Amino acid sequence: MDTVLRGARIADGTGSEPYEGDVGIGEGRITAIGGPGSLTGSRVVDSTGLVLAPGFIDMHAHSDLQVLAEPDHLAKVSQGVTTEVLGQDGLSYAPADDATLAALRAQVAGWNDDPPGFDWNWRSVGEYLDRLDEGIAVNAAYLVPQGSVRMLAVGFENRPATESELDTMRRLVVEGMRQGAFGLSSGLTYTPGMYADTGELVALCEVTAQHGGYYSPHHRSYGAGALEAFAEMVEVSRRSGCPLHLAHATMNFSVNKGRAPELLALLDDALADGCDITLDTYPYLPGATYLSALLPSWAAEGGLDATLARLSDPDTRERIRAELEETGSDGAHGVPIDWAAIEINGVRDPANAHLVGHSVAASAAAQGRAPSDLYFDVLLSERLGTSCLMHVGHEENVRAIMRHRTHTGGSDGLLVGDRPHPRAWGTFPRYLGRYVRELGVLSLAECVAHLTGRAARRLRLPDRGLVREGYAADLVLFDPETVIDTATFDAPRQQAEGIPYVFVNGVAAIDDGRSTGALAGGSLRSPGRTA
Repeated sequence: MDTVLRGARIADGTGSEPYEGDVGIGEGRITAIGGPGSLTGSRVVDSTGLVLAPGFIDMHAHSDLQVLAEPDHLAKVSQGVTTEVLGQDGLSYAPADDATLAALRAQVAGWNDDPPGFDWNWRSVGEYLDRLDEGIAVNAAYLVPQGSVRMLAVGFENRPATESELDTMRRLVVEGMRQGAFGLSSGLTYTPGMYADTGELVALCEVTAQHGGYYSPHHRSYGAGALEAFAEMVEVSRRSGCPLHLAHATMNFSVNKGRAPELLALLDDALADGCDITLDTYPYLPGATYLSALLPSWAAEGGLDATLARLSDPDTRERIRAELEETGSDGAHGVPIDWAAIEINGVRDPANAHLVGHSVAASAAAQGRAPSDLYFDVLLSERLGTSCLMHVGHEENVRAIMRHRTHTGGSDGLLVGDRPHPRAWGTFPRYLGRYVRELGVLSLAECVAHLTGRAARRLRLPDRGLVREGYAADLVLFDPETVIDTATFDAPRQQAEGIPYVFVNGVAAIDDGRSTGALAGGSLRSPGRTA
């Protein structure tokens, strides 16, 4: 054996109580599991007092570019993540052609940046996965993004797809699945994916299911109409026969305070009827997105240039303002906007750096301006490339949902910007430190199962997510007495405490608390892949 992790408490990812033992690693696999002190190897890591768990699986990641642009990927490997699911919220960079890739780069720059000089040498899902295989720090699974597919087939028009366009979208989804994608994602508060009706989603989910995939939607509302939006996704799953994984399944905004039990009752009823449903959440209250996502869908129709033209027209600005502030736009989840809850946390133009860390309301007041005017002008000067935090969550909802038997962990972490959401660096240690040790919301064994084995079952990974002989050696050692997130909203890029060792495919990515820079990860190809 190359390495022996000796004398750890093994939380094996099943939810069973941890037990003492040794784990041996060789050629990227778990080669042996024995009693304490029973195994020997070329290197022995004294794991006394540490918990050994399967590597954490981030079911909702936005590392699509940063996993390539910043290869050591310290934000994720330092918190014990060994597998991420990319292609989220219906918007990512494959499949694409030259025109749609340019549009996507502009639209999600607030999520992922648009690094100068970056080599965009792929267009298909398979080519993107091949690029990942050139060397990344973690393993990565990919979802075909429905918004990107609609962009290719329909463009940015707000209308139903024709039958021919729907056939094109079906073909693109099938191609992506055959090339290794694990399923389909959508972002139904983001253009152009939000222009799809229920029937269109059902049609795409039918072919996703036929190729062994699952559907992971960011549904139409997390605010007013949230329960109706969740119910629509359950209906899509029923009609299509496609397993459903609800992305960042939160109940946010003032209208949903204390309403998590209603969501869980909806899901329990569907599960009792035989539906295949799981979900993920992050253990924080604020959300994060790009600032232009709050616009009404009609204001973003036609793409970047059309949107900027509307923001430059006084009459159209007033129409948008009224919808944002008085009735609630679909992009802002149907809730009249509270500018004090919208914090700018990343800009591309240095001239706007003074806005970072402040709410739109506070910055507008400091300048003696209306908040909507500042909002519009920032979007214009940034060409929509601004990111924001939305302070809209409720602790009782967060705790209730994370207890559910279908729950998994997802950071929804944006890694770029001046002050990104700390969940990108802290989600998994926060679960273990705050919600296990400090609050007792979950037991340690149960929490580890949420973050590992349960997620692997959703992905249908045959050899990851558990500590078992023959499985891939994706492993994390953490101290249950000290593990905690240290990333904050003021200082978000901070490595967690209490995670001294992380192994990806048997190679140490974190060794004695320090990054090794190892690039032992690569793409995972869906078990449903047919070509």
